[in-house]
Amino acid sequence: MNNSDKINVTKTFFPPLDEYQNQLERIWKNEWLTNRGELVNELEEKLKSYLHVPNIIVMNNGTVPIQIALKLLAKQGEVITTPFSYVATSASIVWENCTPVFVDIHPEYLTIDETKIEAAITEKTTCILATHVFGNPCNVEAIEQIAQKHQLKVIYDAAHCFGVKYKGESIFNYGNVSTCSFHATKLFHTGEGGAVFCKDEELNHKLYYSHNFGHNGPLDFHGLGINGKISELQAAMGLSVLPYMEQILAGRKKVVNFYNEQLNHRNIQSLKIREETEWNYSYYPVIFESEERLLQVQKKMNENNIYPRRYFYPSLNTINYLNETEMPISESVAKRVLCLPLYASLERNEYKRISTLIL
Repeated sequence: MNNSDKINVTKTFFPPLDEYQNQLERIWKNEWLTNRGELVNELEEKLKSYLHVPNIIVMNNGTVPIQIALKLLAKQGEVITTPFSYVATSASIVWENCTPVFVDIHPEYLTIDETKIEAAITEKTTCILATHVFGNPCNVEAIEQIAQKHQLKVIYDAAHCFGVKYKGESIFNYGNVSTCSFHATKLFHTGEGGAVFCKDEELNHKLYYSHNFGHNGPLDFHGLGINGKISELQAAMGLSVLPYMEQILAGRKKVVNFYNEQLNHRNIQSLKIREETEWNYSYYPVIFESEERLLQVQKKMNENNIYPRRYFYPSLNTINYLNETEMPISESVAKRVLCLPLYASLERNEYKRISTLIL
């Protein structure tokens, strides 16, 4: 088999080249490559409309928005977070001179277990940073109640959540701040990129100037900032991908429905989607009864040129620069979870073969 026959865990959606070139021609005509040009502003307006959010600031990746939010809200305190997430979540906490305090996860939803949060709160706690895992929402109502009771800020790492709705509203509208990734592996992408969402106008203003060196016009400054800006080239990709979202979602849904039907098996646990969620089919994790079984399946797939991903692995509390407290549920799930190939262009014979190999 050659490289083109490989089935990876995901595959970047490429819009028609001529449509991307049409956007590039606008950039050449404007002679404007970065510093929030016409295409960046247009992308933000179209995303606000598509996602039904009051504010969005598009940035150069999905991690910088988390770092900026932590800088503004966590105040170098203790941040309650989940051990079952991508490393960017907890690494950002440490990077911003805060202390991560891990709380274990729910065994079926895989999000932070809200019933264990209050026990982890101390006088040093300033913030909760929770991940909507694989696009599956946290218990946002319970977390909001806890945050209000203890006067804490809430940041949601919603990297996987493009298009997700909870109780009819964009998941990005929950918490003080939500962030998203527009990385090339995501449903909607700008090649590399991300965004921050905030309903509070005053905080949104701080987030905005913080991603642009703190500028207040060319010669004045509101305050401290870094460079989180996205380029016109990336915005061009986003504007080219956005019209295909319904096609992308429909293609992924078809694969998910097949997996659900074929893998409804007592020795394989699938993700339980929270009630009243309009999910986006972002990932298809399966949890095996043992790590040994996972490794057997992974080996068999690799021999057939299929490359699922152990994601999220390892449990973040086990990483050497993080708090090595035991998180039994997260550690157990992390050792047994495998994300299967899932993308809109995955063909029926391919995902049928994947299911057959597992079974």
